[in-house]
Amino acid sequence: MAESELTTMEITRRTVIETGTTALLLTTLPRAALAAGPSDDSGPPPPPATVELQINGRSHVLTLDPRTTLLDALREHLALTGSKKGCDHGQCGACTVLIEGRRINSCLTLAVMHDGQSITTIEGLAEDDNLHPLQAAFVEHDGFQCGYCTSGQICSAAGMLAESQQGMPSYVTEDLTHPTAELTDAEIRERMSGNICRCAAYPNIVAAIKQAAGMPT
Repeated sequence: MAESELTTMEITRRTVIETGTTALLLTTLPRAALAAGPSDDSGPPPPPATVELQINGRSHVLTLDPRTTLLDALREHLALTGSKKGCDHGQCGACTVLIEGRRINSCLTLAVMHDGQSITTIEGLAEDDNLHPLQAAFVEHDGFQCGYCTSGQICSAAGMLAESQQGMPSYVTEDLTHPTAELTDAEIRERMSGNICRCAAYPNIVAAIKQAAGMPT
């Protein structure tokens, strides 16, 4: 077979395949999608919003894009970088802060949702030069290695201890009639399961929390 004839056959075969594939796609796409044409997400951004955040006992008035997360407001607008951006999807807990005493993943909530609320970050736990008992216990028990998750671990532990003192049960709480759950190792691990330590310092973290709670380690 001549080279020119072979080239013609290859081009023809390719053309047939491409044409068939295109026809298949056109018959399977919804008519509404074809009629709508390409999407355009380049519309104007929403107008800025003003929010007043009560952070670590101080008032901060910010004008933000209303889509700004609380984590980004803390880190990018207030230079409070103790709260870490780990997964940015609420799966690792490195960004945990306390809002009205309750722990929350700051990457999953918008700053404008917390106007006027009391927010505590890792920077606000210590009093002057005195470490918070959890901070001191983490240092004593080496409850961190790389340190990236530590601020979230400590804030989460502070919220968790408050929850347990208020009688909130966990999935592993055995006696639901008791006013407060006994903070066994299993209880602490379950309550802290939303905070991931990639260095796997979990035994030391549990020991630090038990010490801060006034329990034997």
